[in-house]
Amino acid sequence: MSTIQKIIPNLWFDNNLKEAADYYLSVFKDGKILNTTYYPETEADGLADFQQEFAGKILTIEFEVLGMRFIGINAGPLFKFNESVSFMIPCKDQNEIDYYWEALTADGGEESVCGWLKDKYGLSWQVCPENWEELNKKPGAFKKMMGMKKLIIDAF
Repeated sequence: MSTIQKIIPNLWFDNNLKEAADYYLSVFKDGKILNTTYYPETEADGLADFQQEFAGKILTIEFEVLGMRFIGINAGPLFKFNESVSFMIPCKDQNEIDYYWEALTADGGEESVCGWLKDKYGLSWQVCPENWEELNKKPGAFKKMMGMKKLIIDAF
């Protein structure tokens, strides 16, 4: 029996949702598209005059990565991602950290500090060891972490 995810992050994209969804499915190998919806074709179907540029195009894509559902909306340039919200990826070892770090910073992503990065769409991620709390209890761990971009487990 599967549990229903009670909160589903809804991510706003600037007319590049299909490209972004395909990108996330390429990074997270277990990912899959769950549902796609489209803007109405006409005003009679509910499309407002100001939405004419979207007629018949993808409205939302619901996808799943690492067992978590997301909904992306294709809605134009009005809102942008920022670092106030990020998604943590607990990694089992350094190889997994390296993989996600490289994949998510590729093609225009940006490194930040202490395991944080932004992907090429501006979405923030924290790529951390799964035993994060244990490592953080070691003497000097916080200082070491603040001096790193990508986290290196052996440095703790």
